[in-house]
Amino acid sequence: MSSTLPTSPRPVVLVVAPNDRLYRGYCLESVAAVYDTVVITPNPVTWEQGLVIDHETTDPYDHDALLAAGERLAARHPIAAVMTWNETLLVPTAELAQHLGVLTDDPKVLHACRDKATSRKLFAQHGVPSAQSIKVASLLESALAAESIGYPVVLKPAGQAGSVGVIRVDLADQLPAAFEFTTAGANLHGGESNSILVEEYLDGPEISVECVTHQGRTTAVAVTRKEIGFEPYFEETGHSVDAVDPLLAEVGPIARAAVAALGVTTGISHVELRLTDTGPRIIEVNQRIGGDLIGRLVQLATGIDLPRAAADLALGIAPDLTPNLQQAAAVRLLYPEVSGTVIARGIDAQVADADWLAQVSWISAVGDQVVLPPEGDVDVARVGLVVVTAADAAQAAARIEEAQDHITVIVHPASKHLGIAAEAQAAS
Repeated sequence: MSSTLPTSPRPVVLVVAPNDRLYRGYCLESVAAVYDTVVITPNPVTWEQGLVIDHETTDPYDHDALLAAGERLAARHPIAAVMTWNETLLVPTAELAQHLGVLTDDPKVLHACRDKATSRKLFAQHGVPSAQSIKVASLLESALAAESIGYPVVLKPAGQAGSVGVIRVDLADQLPAAFEFTTAGANLHGGESNSILVEEYLDGPEISVECVTHQGRTTAVAVTRKEIGFEPYFEETGHSVDAVDPLLAEVGPIARAAVAALGVTTGISHVELRLTDTGPRIIEVNQRIGGDLIGRLVQLATGIDLPRAAADLALGIAPDLTPNLQQAAAVRLLYPEVSGTVIARGIDAQVADADWLAQVSWISAVGDQVVLPPEGDVDVARVGLVVVTAADAAQAAARIEEAQDHITVIVHPASKHLGIAAEAQAAS
């Protein structure tokens, strides 16, 4: 923490918990390129050091500690905006912004986005196509809800993110193990609530719409097409963005309606939908930049800088959403075939030097343990990721497959054991 700090004419933006460099480094880099940036982090700054002018280290999940850290930074800098791209800290960050007297949506709006039961209720009230959903408190209530909705159903925590605790249940005899799996996910740290929902299963391709809202007016700027794996779980294994995706015209109005139903007036929204036989239907609205480098894909494909836009919005400035690129980009998250110990990894030189290969990053080193879903989450299941650019969606799909074909990942299998979640998967 600095004691003597240089003055600057640039506005000062406070970022709460910028997270890891791999997935969110591009966000902080974008904001810091335009604004003086200070951060509140749970650990001493490392990779953030060259991007920030000051910082405070504290537990951002401790309400009083977060406010006190913000006050200390505000005593040293004229804080003009407060923001985060951390899903589980959306509500505390809005409360901090209120405390420091800078622009923010009401924390209740962020809570409505975070709590899926509240979201579903608001979607229904405003006629936004979504999924039938019933909040439950026991296995018996889950069974009654599933019978009412009709199998297959989805069990999910109402207040978690990143598909934590989410599972499809096809048959009644799978429900007890699935309920235990979802309950465990609902009780993990960082959840907005520990409630459980039983929902109608929306069959069809999954997408997201990346939206920007300024003064209550929402612009849908891009569609992200998704790859989902590890059924009956909902692990995201890849994403692609095409600047001229014709689907945007169809799903953009539905995404905007969902954002409006939740009362959002400012910020970036990552709106997830499924393309069903009855039309596009909302899964959820995440009031922040999408994870898994989705914001980076949007910039590579369209030229629109979502992290910069998020900072502009936090300052009350209308962001520049003019696309200056018209191409495609894709990311593939690299999972091994089995859980175990990584003994080799690499990429062939002929692909590593390709001008269309935008990024290759390794998450697991040789000797690391990787654990696939359901026992492991994204933090321990992925070995790496690869990002490509292309002229259009078809070429991006071909290039992502070509890149994967030239990547080697060898894992020595772990000894097999079946937990409750694994039993649920085997039963399906």
